[in-house]
Amino acid sequence: MEPVLIALLFANAVFNVVVWPRFFVRVAKDPRARNAQGTATPFLIVHAVLIGLALVLAVASVVAAIAALVG
Repeated sequence: MEPVLIALLFANAVFNVVVWPRFFVRVAKDPRARNAQGTATPFLIVHAVLIGLALVLAVASVVAAIAALVG
């Protein structure tokens, strides 16, 4: 069972690193991302926070997978 969990952790990390940064590019280009003055709107801020959390989870998944491999 452990190899399956390790693979799942690595798969989660790869998915988060591949998908979310590309999504952020689309969100940043969206007209709702900035107001008339050019400052970030809640739309952009919320998406940036969510994507940042997804990337933190990717790092945590890699760390946990490596710990499981070593331990």
